[in-house]
Amino acid sequence: MHCRVLLFAAARDLAQSDALAVDVPPPVTAGAVLDAIARRYPHLAPLLPVCRLAVDQSFVTADAAIPPGVELALIPPVSGG
Repeated sequence: MHCRVLLFAAARDLAQSDALAVDVPPPVTAGAVLDAIARRYPHLAPLLPVCRLAVDQSFVTADAAIPPGVELALIPPVSGG
């Protein structure tokens, strides 16, 4: 499945883009999406262990199934006041 992943904060800075695209073979899970990102964009791999994947604006666990057509976002840790 072709997935478009929105990027924020440090992930956006490292990728120098607001989004990226990956192809994920079935079964498509959040963990499989993160693995595909690490393979296609190795410069993001060190950041991925501390990131969360959001599906339609809700955080999911690595085993969550990803259906077609959802919004995916990679959210790194953020700080602020």
